[in-house]
Amino acid sequence: MSAQACLSEKDRQFREFALHDSMWHVVLYVGLPLALYQSLTQLFKIFDSMMAAHISATAVSAVSYLSQINLMLSAIGGGLAIGASIKISEAYGAGDFPLVKQRVSTLFALCGILGFGLLIVLVPFTPQFLRLAKTPEEFIAMGSQYFILELFGMVISFFNNVYIAIERARGNSRRILNLNMLVIAIKLSLTALFVYVLHSGISMISVATIVSQSVLLTAAVVNMNQKGNAFGFSPSSISLRKEIAVPMLALSVPVIIEKMAFAFGKVIINSMSTIYNALTVGALGISNNIGGFTTNPQNGFQEGGSAIISQNLGAGEPKRALRAFQCVLIVNVLLGVLFMSLSLIFLKQISGLFAGSDGAFGSMIASIYRFEALGAIPLGINAAVLSLLYGFGKTRITLFINFSRVFLYRIPVLWFLQNFTDLGSVSVGIVMGVSNFLTGLTALIIGVWEIRAICREHRIRFFGAD
Repeated sequence: MSAQACLSEKDRQFREFALHDSMWHVVLYVGLPLALYQSLTQLFKIFDSMMAAHISATAVSAVSYLSQINLMLSAIGGGLAIGASIKISEAYGAGDFPLVKQRVSTLFALCGILGFGLLIVLVPFTPQFLRLAKTPEEFIAMGSQYFILELFGMVISFFNNVYIAIERARGNSRRILNLNMLVIAIKLSLTALFVYVLHSGISMISVATIVSQSVLLTAAVVNMNQKGNAFGFSPSSISLRKEIAVPMLALSVPVIIEKMAFAFGKVIINSMSTIYNALTVGALGISNNIGGFTTNPQNGFQEGGSAIISQNLGAGEPKRALRAFQCVLIVNVLLGVLFMSLSLIFLKQISGLFAGSDGAFGSMIASIYRFEALGAIPLGINAAVLSLLYGFGKTRITLFINFSRVFLYRIPVLWFLQNFTDLGSVSVGIVMGVSNFLTGLTALIIGVWEIRAICREHRIRFFGAD
């Protein structure tokens, strides 16, 4: 099998680079394109919201609400990609290339099983499922077809997320960035055509998503068709044997639960927010999108950092793994300070882009985001700690952190504000600020605890770890 699972010269060079070069160089080389990729993804979401707002304020609120439900379901594929790619990076770092190929091929097979299973279960019962998620009837009437189309786009993105995770493990951050720019260009061009020229409804926004994601899937098929390479897909390398599938699933299941629970919690928050009015949901969604300009670059460094950490850990270099975390932490805090400051300085102009001529809606967006922005630095710390925990395979702890973020720090706080104050829609902004701060504090405490445990286990020191 080893003859059929070797590394290309480029993959071999990246492995040497990740294991031996300056850690600052490695983190910035891998993380910067991923941060830009995440930022562009967020930009595309914001343009989507702006185009939906051109249809109507109700349309943008429906898209915001239904997108959270879609995120809850897409967490299955995203969680599988994150958890399994950790084991792929680990095997890559350890130099076990036949195992890399088996895990890559098996991961794609598991992704297909999950994706098609969801379509079979949910497509015939979409209205019932949306009612179960407490979706307002006006959103169901407007958005059922949109949601069904989003389900098909989501299954395509399952495969794309896996492909992106594999390319991330290989250090191909620039390829990810370039492909994503192509996807965004296609997506925005089609959405603009459908909304501004053809005056279509929100369902055509999903059609644009499907077409653009299909382009990325085509690129994935081409790039993964490498029969002799360890990172190529091969049906003969698919293995559901315990020693191959179970380690990937053991890491993936907590991540899947974590991401589904987090997204489900946001659905609950949206549902609770409708007590004020339906537009509050749209304002909250837009506030989250603005906040994403800060958190998404941080998440890019988180994803790159976890891959670097797991590779170095697989190669028996826990000191370098901790050094990677240290670099990610510093970068994320600096990003938090920079983007929080810029977003608050230009908040009036930013909120006006979404509200158009509706001044009241713009004021609502701004009042919510002012509180959410305060979480930029704590969430940067949280992202860095998550990269450490993912890289070391401690996904059960990441499950606890993100579960707490919604079900301890968000929902109970909003319930209290709704029942014991008359603050109105600004309450949802206060909730964002409180939960983001407490999440960062929780992650910081857990991070210190886990670093001390790692240092004791491997008999190393944290500072000066490179």
